[in-house]
Amino acid sequence: MAITRQKKGEIVAKVESLARQAKTIVFANFKGLNVASQNEMRKSLRAQNIGYTVAKKTLLRRGLEAGGFKGQMPEFNGEIAVAYGNDELAPAREVAVFVKKFPKQLALVGGVFGGAYVGKDEIISIASIPGMQALRTQFVQLINSPIQRFAVVLNAKAEKGE
Repeated sequence: MAITRQKKGEIVAKVESLARQAKTIVFANFKGLNVASQNEMRKSLRAQNIGYTVAKKTLLRRGLEAGGFKGQMPEFNGEIAVAYGNDELAPAREVAVFVKKFPKQLALVGGVFGGAYVGKDEIISIASIPGMQALRTQFVQLINSPIQRFAVVLNAKAEKGE
């Protein structure tokens, strides 16, 4: 079914809006992903305050031009979905979780990070950066490690009777 000119204008306006407001945008190819899987992904993304939308590639390109991003837009092949949010890492990380879950139906294509287009490899490496809570946990473990080792040595000395 054809989309009316008015509906196309609304889609382009929505993409322009998210291009201006979102800190990170992730493009994913979702060929063959069934409705139940898409609904599961949408629900999970919504819980993380990440938007998810699907648009025609031509309308998507028009809307993204308004963002004035640096670099070259990734090549869009197949059906393209867009995940976006105000957290710089969350959209890429959360979509990557579903890419691992549905490797044959979903693939990262690229995205926008820091005001510039990034390719597939860059968005995959951005997705691998742990979240703030995980980084804080790693930092606390790093700081606590020498103290634990010192306590183990003191305990061993005390048991020997030295």
